[in-house]
Parts: sequence; structure tokens; C-alpha cells
Amino acid sequence: MINTVQLDHPHPYPPRKTPFTTPFWEALAEGRFITTRSGGDGAITFPPRDFDPATWNRNIEWVELSGRGTLYSVTSVHAAPEAFKEFTPYQVAIIDLDDGPRLATAFLGPVDTPLDSPVEIVALHYSDQVAFAARALVP
Repeated sequence: MINTVQLDHPHPYPPRKTPFTTPFWEALAEGRFITTRSGGDGAITFPPRDFDPATWNRNIEWVELSGRGTLYSVTSVHAAPEAFKEFTPYQVAIIDLDDGPRLATAFLGPVDTPLDSPVEIVALHYSDQVAFAARALVP
């Protein structure tokens, strides 16, 4: 299970949802962080995909991730698209998940968080949508 953060406003740019990714969004709303793994070579992919991008194998399964990882990079965004302007400056980070994949996501924390810091993925419960972000783990 991952922690959740309640937000009292609508998501500024709702995530793209498809019939295939519905299990991901439903799990996220329940506090679980899942993705797909190839049934052929066991490779974990993120974002979830209906095939293994390395082998094109369509034998995939849904797996739960720990939601823990390491901060690889972080930056502060000051010049944002219209939908995000009221939230500037905001942080975006690249996270190396303990489960293998690397992902880019919003970062809830100061831009001066040391690289290689432990982080966790959290579910963001907006007033109209669910999304995810990363934040530094407090020792």
C-alpha cells in the first residue's frame, strides 16, 4: 500500500485513461501502485503497457510495486503550460523505483532534496481525479 495525499482542487490536467489502463487507475485510487510485467522475460514496464516493449510479447500480467525508490534527478519548473501556471514553481523528478523501472513524476518536496535520497510514491486524491507523485521519505 502507498500513502495518499488529499487535495481540495480539481486536477489541472486530468490523466489520459484507456480501457487497458483502468486497472492501474482503480488500484491507485485504492492506494496500490501497480504496473505490468512481461510473462516472457519478467521485465517490469512503467507506464503499464499491453506488451513488452523489448520483445513485443503480449503475455503480460499486472504486478504490485512497493512504491519506494531513489531520487535520481529533480528540477523546479517556473515556466509552465497554462493548465499548471497557478502551481508554479513546482518540482518534477526522475525516480529509480526499487522494483526496477525509472519514471518521471511530480515531486512533493524542495528542489534541494539531495540526489539518491529515498522517496515514496503517493496517490494524489484530487477533488475529481486520482494521480500520483513522489516525495522524500522522512527518516
